[in-house]
Amino acid sequence: MFELRLMCPEARVESVSEALEALDALSVSVEDADAQTDSEQALFGEPGMPPPKDGWQRSRVTALFAVEEDAKSAAGLLLPQDFFVGCEVLGVQSVPDQDWVRLTQSQFAPVEITPEFWIVPTWHEPPQQARRIIRLDPGLAFGTGTHPTTRMCLRWIAGNCGTGTVLDYGCGSGILAIGVAKFGATKVVAVDIDEAAVGATELNARANAVKVVAGLPQAAVGRFDLVLANILATPLKVLAPLLCSHVEPGGRLVLAGILERQSQELIAAYEPYCKLSVADQEDGWILMTAAL
Repeated sequence: MFELRLMCPEARVESVSEALEALDALSVSVEDADAQTDSEQALFGEPGMPPPKDGWQRSRVTALFAVEEDAKSAAGLLLPQDFFVGCEVLGVQSVPDQDWVRLTQSQFAPVEITPEFWIVPTWHEPPQQARRIIRLDPGLAFGTGTHPTTRMCLRWIAGNCGTGTVLDYGCGSGILAIGVAKFGATKVVAVDIDEAAVGATELNARANAVKVVAGLPQAAVGRFDLVLANILATPLKVLAPLLCSHVEPGGRLVLAGILERQSQELIAAYEPYCKLSVADQEDGWILMTAAL
């Protein structure tokens, strides 16, 4: 494998990336050239929505090619193009052959939720102290237990969930649905707008020997003792009336994907339906809950 490395200003990133794909690059990645410096920029986006920007002020664009000549040819074809003005070819270099599967797996270790509750990839043995485990491998859907929002939800589940009906709205990998099933929920429905997430949830539920009914949002019918939604603040605000309508009287609502600075926005959005409060926080993220 060979990679072609380029430097591009923000305004050129999209055009250059599209050209590289048209030139049969195996993959194209974009990174902040100023990462880990005082000039580093943070870009945040929401799942299912376009990114706020196509790149950074100084973006490092890397394209992977199977053959060195293809990488060099791509560089030569880009140089005279109008859309390449302001860009720079940094060079072509070989990429060492590696066991990419093993390398990827090495990046995912068991995740402790509580001393007795762990998320364990299938290629790892569970820790001796684990009494409950979720077997989960990284996939296309969001939710491997490494993000603070997922860990906070699972911690809450470990300390509060019992028998009852549960709706996981925006299920991603199905990790929260599997978690409540492991802790005794009698009926678990998991929904997502992404069909890949629905498929991942079904596969992960089977791998964990729990029963979860997964589907698109229209599969969420009726009321539940517990409604979970680990999404992001903007869709959570829009979904306030819908999510609250699915909670049984006396039931509970658990929301995550919220930054600390967004707490008052969420409280205001849910005020007509329930009284939200912060139940947990980690690394700038918060978990909010309410009893209806």
